[in-house]
Amino acid sequence: MNTVVPLRQDAKVIGLVGMAHASSHFSHMLLSPLFPLFIKDFGLSYTQLGLLTTVFFVVSGIGQALGGFLVDRVGARPVLFGSLCLFILACLVAASATGYPGLIVVSVLAGLGNSPFHPVDFSIMNQRVSAPRLGYAFSFHGITGQLGWALATVFFVGISSLANWRAAYAGAALLMAVVLLVLVLNSSKLHTEVVVRNADGSHAGGGSDLGFLKLPVVWWCFGFFLLSTMTLAVVQSFSVSILKALHGVSFAAASTTITAYMLCGATGILLGGVVAARHPQHSDKVVATCMTAAALCLALCATGWLGALGTMVVLAGTGFAIGIGGPSRDMMIKKATPKGATGRVYGTVYSGLDVGFAIAPVLFGLLMDKGHYAATLAGAALVLLLSVGAALGVGRRTVAR
Repeated sequence: MNTVVPLRQDAKVIGLVGMAHASSHFSHMLLSPLFPLFIKDFGLSYTQLGLLTTVFFVVSGIGQALGGFLVDRVGARPVLFGSLCLFILACLVAASATGYPGLIVVSVLAGLGNSPFHPVDFSIMNQRVSAPRLGYAFSFHGITGQLGWALATVFFVGISSLANWRAAYAGAALLMAVVLLVLVLNSSKLHTEVVVRNADGSHAGGGSDLGFLKLPVVWWCFGFFLLSTMTLAVVQSFSVSILKALHGVSFAAASTTITAYMLCGATGILLGGVVAARHPQHSDKVVATCMTAAALCLALCATGWLGALGTMVVLAGTGFAIGIGGPSRDMMIKKATPKGATGRVYGTVYSGLDVGFAIAPVLFGLLMDKGHYAATLAGAALVLLLSVGAALGVGRRTVAR
């Protein structure tokens, strides 16, 4: 969409896509907030619980790459509605689970439901939101994801405390049904054009479904997501334990640091939306600058020079730096995407996010098991610096293409 449409029309599309994205991030936390209760009721180990998360992201990663092809073929809207139905089913299965096999099924269903959301969301926004407002759309999209994470923990822990965890999942199924109803009632705002095909199955403009995989820029984008997400996974998975081990920080204070990291990230995304909207032509450089700043913050935390309070403050501030780069990151991917391949490219590229989430806890967990807590933070900083090179590589190859 090249013409500017009324703000109200754009805002409605952005709001609906944001609601869907919040539901996706809500599903990331479908099980983990209640791990302590599953240990108590089902006698599960932490290894078994960790496998639930791995199953979710492996299924989501594979499904995301494939889901992009489906979005291009049938449109984003039916895929979105199907994903929400899978979330509802996952919540109902969780509410009736009697042991570990049931929770595995929940992880698979939720992973399948989560898998097409990035190709769905970005196909809708890129087609339905006017170009001058895309930076703000990407910003709001990122913020709603953060809110989805935050809501899930409060929702599940809160209802479980007032009633029980089965009631929490029944409530989550109802919440997802309400979201689905709202989206169905506004389905006209979510329509996307499918890729036109010739009689032989090739695209009307020439080429095949897999032609985009030959573009080096796609794999540089994939590499960027994989590397940058590995750092986020380290912060989410291990920063509480690192703060306790290196500085004797209490569990409550260390957990607050993670909350502050997310809030700083949301604040950064707000500012980043303005930056992306005003400087779309420099998106790769904005991303590289923000990731470099965040990597330096992590490296500083790894030295131990800052002490407990200083480390917590700077670690939280890392989220702000990464958040600023978020909308420009999405703009960078948009610029690198060939026409007519939005779903496939976003599905493939964003599957790097799932891969990063799946492998980082395992790789950095080896360092944690050996007591190398500072080295874990330093390693996360190094990986984030590598993502800077990937971002700049995307920029160079986008211009060249």
